Amino acid sequence: MKNVFQNIFTLLLALSLIALLGPTTGGQAAEVEKYFDRHGNLIVKEKGPGKYKRRTDEGVVYPVPPPPFSEGIFPCSDCHADMEVNRERRELTDMHTDIVLHHAEEQRWCLDCHNPDDRDTLRLVSGEVIPFTESYRLCGQCHGDKFRDWKVGVHGKRTGYWNGEKQYLLCAHCHNPHSPSFKPLKPKPAPVRPENLDRQGVSTASSH
Repeated sequence: MKNVFQNIFTLLLALSLIALLGPTTGGQAAEVEKYFDRHGNLIVKEKGPGKYKRRTDEGVVYPVPPPPFSEGIFPCSDCHADMEVNRERRELTDMHTDIVLHHAEEQRWCLDCHNPDDRDTLRLVSGEVIPFTESYRLCGQCHGDKFRDWKVGVHGKRTGYWNGEKQYLLCAHCHNPHSPSFKPLKPKPAPVRPENLDRQGVSTASSH
């Protein structure tokens, strides 16, 4: 009888350990760490050499309209193709003098985003070269929370079908990339009270 109780106790202890540890791989519980990378992607990392899992939308190219380039400004290579690259941080005096950088200007400069070797493209911090139609990846390096919201349609404008084809506006369609903060808007005048309107809806306030 004593051996029966010992066997039952051992079995219950083993079941309790399995419930606590969860599914095992090779007799060991798989430990995972979850975090968002600088692009706003959820990373599920299994502890162990080379074990990474990425979100299924990693590397997805989102459907966007053409970037809002100023007229006659693109392709940049029309002017820059035969121009020697000057990597010195400086105030621009020959061209682009209309651009005033108000976007973390203490920490970055033009060539931190624009690809110095091909001005028709952008460059990520990693050195990866991307087209202007994927500029959301560039913005997402610093603004990961906004990038994550943009991808699911919470931030910015997204049109289309909830369960079908969609189109996204680029960050630059709403924000000037060189000065992204929205400028103050002049408020509209207050509405005219009904008693101050004639039958045609014209204000009579000025006639008094």
